[in-house]
Amino acid sequence: MQAWNEVKEVNEEILTKIRKHLSSLKVPGHGDRVRKVECIYSFDTPESPDGLFVSLSNYQGFGSSFVDLDFARSDFPLYLNMRWKKIPKEPKEAKDAEAPTKMAIGVEGGFQVDEEQFEYEKTNFLALLPERILIPLPNQELPELISMVVDGILKASDLTEDEAQVMAWEDKRQVSKYADSLVQVNNGKKISPDPKTWKCEESGMTENLWLNLSDGHIGSGRAQMDATGQMTGGTGAALNHYYEQKRLGNEFPLVVKLGTITAKGADVYSYAADEDDMVEDPKLAQHLSHWGINMMQMEKTEKTIAEMEIDMNNKFDFDKICESGKQLQTLSGPGFVGLKNLGNSCYVNSVVQVLFSLPDFQERFYKKAPEIFQSTSSSASADDILVQTAKLGTGLLSEKYSKPVEGSEGAFVNPQMFKFLVGKGHPEFSTGNQQDAFEYYQHLLEKLELGERAKKGSEPLISKFFEFEIEERLQCKQSGKVKYTQAKEKQLSLLIPLDAATNKDEVQSYEERNAKRQKNEISEADKEEPVKANIPFDACVSSYMKEVIVEDYLSPATGSKGSATKSTRIKRFPKYLCIHMRRYVLGEDWRPKKLDAMITLPETLDLESLRSKGHQPGEELLPEDATSSAAAAGPVPDEAIVRQLVDMGFGENGCKRAALATNNTSAEAAMEWVLQHMGDPDFNDPIAAPSAQAQSGAAVDPDAVEMLCSMGFAKHHAERALRETGGDIQRASDWLLSRVDQLDAMDVEEASQPPPTDSNVDYQPQYDLVGFISHIGSNTACGHYVCHIKKDGKWTIFNDRKVALSEDPPISMGYMYIYQSKGPK
Repeated sequence: MQAWNEVKEVNEEILTKIRKHLSSLKVPGHGDRVRKVECIYSFDTPESPDGLFVSLSNYQGFGSSFVDLDFARSDFPLYLNMRWKKIPKEPKEAKDAEAPTKMAIGVEGGFQVDEEQFEYEKTNFLALLPERILIPLPNQELPELISMVVDGILKASDLTEDEAQVMAWEDKRQVSKYADSLVQVNNGKKISPDPKTWKCEESGMTENLWLNLSDGHIGSGRAQMDATGQMTGGTGAALNHYYEQKRLGNEFPLVVKLGTITAKGADVYSYAADEDDMVEDPKLAQHLSHWGINMMQMEKTEKTIAEMEIDMNNKFDFDKICESGKQLQTLSGPGFVGLKNLGNSCYVNSVVQVLFSLPDFQERFYKKAPEIFQSTSSSASADDILVQTAKLGTGLLSEKYSKPVEGSEGAFVNPQMFKFLVGKGHPEFSTGNQQDAFEYYQHLLEKLELGERAKKGSEPLISKFFEFEIEERLQCKQSGKVKYTQAKEKQLSLLIPLDAATNKDEVQSYEERNAKRQKNEISEADKEEPVKANIPFDACVSSYMKEVIVEDYLSPATGSKGSATKSTRIKRFPKYLCIHMRRYVLGEDWRPKKLDAMITLPETLDLESLRSKGHQPGEELLPEDATSSAAAAGPVPDEAIVRQLVDMGFGENGCKRAALATNNTSAEAAMEWVLQHMGDPDFNDPIAAPSAQAQSGAAVDPDAVEMLCSMGFAKHHAERALRETGGDIQRASDWLLSRVDQLDAMDVEEASQPPPTDSNVDYQPQYDLVGFISHIGSNTACGHYVCHIKKDGKWTIFNDRKVALSEDPPISMGYMYIYQSKGPK
């Protein structure tokens, strides 16, 4: 590539060429999209050897390898060339590094992420193509408009930096709706300010005590896991007292943790079913005063819940948790490039690293990246999912970014633009909070499928390499007749049957010792490593294969209700199989809990036993019924699954959504979906009779269409939204808003034949383990994700920006696994 030539004097020939383009220049305004910190096609920045080139026309940033591509497209030759040189800062004194005081990332008092250790010496040039001339700035000889545009770009807010603001995350508490009119009983009780006098009124415990703000009862809280993985003391007496009072007709929901009260506040929890969380009490000082407690004079003697969580996170010394105590060999080079943690983005990093270890991902989004870059305009590239995925693939797999970064052990790139684009418009992934890696895997494949359909490519959709077909066999016990139905999945979700543990006695003995430890019947010094259940993987597969009894099944053969059995097998196997271990279930206290069991998945897997045999000779098929006919218009929720969930206390509409979302697989799968989506705004909305109206193109209310169009939506989009939601204008509006970035792609999908999907290829059910993702923490909304990937026969650990040779990959602790088939059947 030709070198850039810096000129000291601007001659008339150069000025003439510059003046020719002045008419197309304008100073960037508030609504203009300026990208000046990173190339839209690569990870080049102003710190790169040749800096970053920002077009004075479209305000997009380009690395030295891509500025010629933009020039060839636009025929516009003027760019601002920004070059930054790092200068190390003086190291901060240790006393300046304060311990975090709140469960937050990137905000004052929380964890600080990647604080800069450098200052920058910044120089700017006006770059002229194709001559590759650099003119130092500022320069009095240049037209004033050039200086104004350059100054506007330098002062403009950068979109990439704006997107990075999601990194500033804080776990904020809601104000309790019970606080303002809280009932406080005048029973003469007063609470001593001396912590030594506090004890649970039931058990006599002296720690983890909660004061009921309504009647002054002091009870111990529920047992909590500490930073070492052990359970702290707690009998749940405070909660039991709330339930007892509720049974008597009293609503006393707010409790405060004794020992956390200071002039700045305290830990307040609401036991009310519609809150059931840590809350804010604006009248806390008044409520405490009723029991003789002066907030201004109290000192903290116990850790707040946030501080306990922070202790847990501080204990996540990731180098120790991931293959504890081993001196792991740092790796670098193509395919061993790490990813910067943007603040709780380890779930993104882990999923992306595993996917880019697969040959088809590498072929599609690395080897063919130049084709993807060429096919998309510069102005649209930052918002194109295929471009940004190809950019990420190039960063992870090419030589260019594979050398260790200055001041770091290994090489890494910043996936900010990718993370923002994939999460855009999603209620969870658009935030800076920790998320579920498995859900992100599903969401990413959906986004890629939409992007590929919009491009009308000739290759199979990348998502289809993960897709397989399941077949459900239902047998009516009254008539003996059977029914076969098929559905498509992109993951094999397996339950963890704890009753199949091979070390039940050891687990039970440990739990008994731990229970005594919580009651202070044995010394705290006798703490020990937790004993986890060992579950054979075959038991998980058997659980998936077992027949499920369906009660009250209305048989189309007999016309009466009776029982039926249902079982699931795989009809067509995928090239890449994602196995998801359902480690998160609903505990006895109705809270999600983690099944911290050990399941050793084999590195070579044979799932021939899961293959469906299909309709067998001698089997008589059930006749079609009304439900079956309706299935052509849309799926119907399994009544048995819905009833089980309703019996647990969830709304019927939400339970129907859960059954449909999990393809009526099982009550356990639907329950898992409920736990993840019960906070969705439309969770309990009625389910519209879908698809018959949507597919038939039935007429919709013109007034409703006009109202949606007045909100800025196209008429055909408004009509489709109303058909999809049964004509409900509010739900149609929500439907459109939640898909605002997908509408054009959906138009393409409807208007054209989809690309080849590879859906007819059946792969061998023999698989090799490629990689797996592990989760450290009590639930998917907190903790940390890492992944292990097998490369050239050796295991590698990817822990955000750290990449190292793995000595003891924790295969038995994985959350999701990716296997590759040995080939087509």
